[in-house]
Amino acid sequence: MELFWDRIDLGEIRMRKVSLFCLALAVSVMMAACARSEGTGDTSAETIESEGPDVSAGTDQEQTQSEGTESGTKDEEEEGPVSYLTGLACTAEEQQMRPLAVMLNNIKAGCPQAGIGQASVIYEAPMEKADVTRLMPLFENWQDMEYLGYIRSSRDYFVYCALEFDAIYAHFGQATPYVGAMLNSDQVDNISGAVAGIDRPASNETYPRSDKRKAPHNVYTTGALLLDQAERFEYSLTYHDTHKEKFTFAPLGERADYTGAPDASALYPGGKSSGKANGYANVQAYFEYNPQDNKYYRYQYGAEHIDELTGEQLAVDNVIFQYCHGEFRDENGYMSFMCHGGWEEGVDNGEDYKVQVFTGGKMIEGTWSRYADTDPALYVDENGDPIELNRGKTWICLIWNEHADDVVIE
Repeated sequence: MELFWDRIDLGEIRMRKVSLFCLALAVSVMMAACARSEGTGDTSAETIESEGPDVSAGTDQEQTQSEGTESGTKDEEEEGPVSYLTGLACTAEEQQMRPLAVMLNNIKAGCPQAGIGQASVIYEAPMEKADVTRLMPLFENWQDMEYLGYIRSSRDYFVYCALEFDAIYAHFGQATPYVGAMLNSDQVDNISGAVAGIDRPASNETYPRSDKRKAPHNVYTTGALLLDQAERFEYSLTYHDTHKEKFTFAPLGERADYTGAPDASALYPGGKSSGKANGYANVQAYFEYNPQDNKYYRYQYGAEHIDELTGEQLAVDNVIFQYCHGEFRDENGYMSFMCHGGWEEGVDNGEDYKVQVFTGGKMIEGTWSRYADTDPALYVDENGDPIELNRGKTWICLIWNEHADDVVIE
């Protein structure tokens, strides 16, 4: 079967400075690493997975986003250091510490997650056959986390999202044909479970299993265990020189002002009915805006989405729907999503890079762009100006562009 990345002219892509899609790595070389599995997966597609990878490879790092800024903010010059992820005050040492990105289960049997309420940013995207979603929260000050679960396997489009933040990446298992080569390279500072397909695995003690749940939905870890492995692998705990800020926040002490923007208080990334093959529908995922505290509260599987450790419902200050082209890679339903590229003036491709930012009960529409693995995807409005977020936590949903009509916003 000929997939669309087999038909891409890379020369043309580079001339246009747009990465049209994530190129698949050498699948045939990696298939031998698929023999071992973590156990029963979310769907039948897990049978080819080492759970014990999935590669939406982008272009080489030949382009640099001119909009991206190196580490350091204008706000800290006036008010002191702030977090790159939330825009909230922090110490100078905390500001320079790299975040941790962790793959967490979101199938119903693997919920609720433990420790997710501490995340500063959460990514969500469809999984095999677009039946369910998986989550990748990013944590600051993660070294002291006492319990974090439940860890699942890697997909390449999540890895590319982690690279936007220069994050250390933790997972247990991977869809080896599509992400194994990436995880085994120097491109990613990963802490990988000791499963088939990983050349440099973490120690066996890094990812224990809880006796309170059934495999494969019972793998957890702690900040201390992950820190031990990061030091063992000699990963830098502070940002690299290539790190750039992703978000633009409202000025300190102010709210993002989008008075003229449309109201949006209920957000359904997969629509309001189940059974649609967009990833979110079967999860019954949605967000409700509360004007009293200016937060978006998360619901799924017909109830509040909570943190197992605290029992508290997850709530964020911003929600982003980032629309990406996607497609199935094989007969098992493994997916790939476009993680690089951007809108071009004079080219009718704006729908391929559409973004909807929800903050303060308003919806701001625009486009996103990203041209290198070390670049973050940046969000601009219809005038090309950066979209300001309110300071605090952010939830980013990768929306399968081919199912954009399923999205409901009220």
